[in-house]
Amino acid sequence: MTKLECIVKAMDDKLATNIVAIDMREASPIFDTFVLATASNARLLHAIKDSVEDALAENGYEVKGIEGLRDSKWILIDCGDIVCHIFENDERDAYNLEKLWSDMPRLDVASMID
Repeated sequence: MTKLECIVKAMDDKLATNIVAIDMREASPIFDTFVLATASNARLLHAIKDSVEDALAENGYEVKGIEGLRDSKWILIDCGDIVCHIFENDERDAYNLEKLWSDMPRLDVASMID
């Protein structure tokens, strides 16, 4: 299983919604992919984060760092070449990263979800 598949499945398993993967290779020399997902509440936000961490560890992938743990409505997981952004609804709408990076290609995540 690829790292991206691992992340997307882990998010979907914990009921993340609106999962989007953006190919950032043309825009960033540091990472290749943004994965964005929405959690309906703070408890689910942390459950999704935990699910991603656990799935990556089980599949031999490393988490380099995590930002936004305390009372945050946005958690960032640095997986090296993939950066995951997990938002609560209002936070995702406010930052609107999809619009910011609208010129970057999207990756098909639907095929990764059971």
